[in-house]
Amino acid sequence: MRRVSAVFLVCLLLLAGCKNASRPSAPETSPPDVTVFLLPQTREDAGNFSTNVSQPSSVPTETVPYTEPTNISANETAASVPEEAPLFETQPPQTTEVSTAPVAADETLITNGGTELQLSQLRHYSSENSAPAVYFTREISPEALLRIYGALPYTLSVRIAVKLSTGESSASNFLKPDLIGGLVRSLNASIVECMTAYGGVRAVAALHKQVAVDRGYTSIAQFDLMDEDGDFEIPYAGTRIDRAIVGDHIRNYDGVLVLSHFKGHPMAGFGGAIKNVGIGMSSRTGKIYVHSAGTRTTGIVLHNDQKAWLEALAETVKAVSDYENGGRNMLYISVMNRLSVDCDCMALPAEPDMHDIGVLASADPVALDQACVDLIYAAPDGQALILRMESRYGEHVLEHAEAIGLGSRSYRLVSIDAP
Repeated sequence: MRRVSAVFLVCLLLLAGCKNASRPSAPETSPPDVTVFLLPQTREDAGNFSTNVSQPSSVPTETVPYTEPTNISANETAASVPEEAPLFETQPPQTTEVSTAPVAADETLITNGGTELQLSQLRHYSSENSAPAVYFTREISPEALLRIYGALPYTLSVRIAVKLSTGESSASNFLKPDLIGGLVRSLNASIVECMTAYGGVRAVAALHKQVAVDRGYTSIAQFDLMDEDGDFEIPYAGTRIDRAIVGDHIRNYDGVLVLSHFKGHPMAGFGGAIKNVGIGMSSRTGKIYVHSAGTRTTGIVLHNDQKAWLEALAETVKAVSDYENGGRNMLYISVMNRLSVDCDCMALPAEPDMHDIGVLASADPVALDQACVDLIYAAPDGQALILRMESRYGEHVLEHAEAIGLGSRSYRLVSIDAP
């Protein structure tokens, strides 16, 4: 009990100056069904939750030649672009013409890092027209985000919220304003977030707002802390929860673009579209409710049943999706760069040891997250992230999400890249 309290105090104090711990040599193993997790802020705090796979001995070194000067190459990620770089100006994405083509199972997909993957390697890829479309581009750039948004089956209008993570520190792998600014401004959207439940600067409204300023987000959009004025409850008759408890300001918007940085996570295994909604749009009270699998709304972020809280996570997203016109007022884009085993909620995440993959988008959050997971499994350098996901039963959230009707794990992959 003293150890849990000590770690929790570390989370509250947010010791961003701590040095990253090196990876232990013993292999990471799956936790038992009854486990207690506490969200760490540094690799030192992560302790036994740290992954320990050494960097693969062979990774592709090819670069992807692009013509646009603002693009990010295979050896340069969004995190390396100076935050003071000029923001990308563009026209609204509705005017962007996009050429799309389904990718056949025997065809090759080329990632941002230059890796060639066969579509048959993607475990849930489907050639059926009834499967939801997941759009893909290997290009990670402001222009690519505009094009992939324009490829989606519908667009959002009027009052739009862009949900993203502001990151726990400047060293976190959050999506940089110079990468997303063109898309956000073209939508005339507000960037929205909720406060954290584990302490740190983002647990206090005034400090969280300052974080948004420091990250550069207020230079591209208005920033709205959705739970600053309290909670809003969405009833839901689930097996784990009876309501979703989200930020009250959700009622101020007509549509939500869920803009996620895909990565690993010390508690969920991975963080993508589903976690960005289920935890990211939940208020502090709601976050505790989800993490406790619907058993309480106060206390610290702990849980004793890994699969149960993942099911609560999926059900929370279903509740929000149902509230948003049965999901028709929501769209999802995930950026697969800076693929650390650690989440953006950690002040000092582990450095990625795999190449960037690209940008994916869909109207189906389950299909989108599953496609991202499948790409990690297919990548030759994804071992560390695979172990992180498997040790947390990460795909269980997708199993439950499909079972409750949130979306489909099967998907069609549609490339928007030129042949």
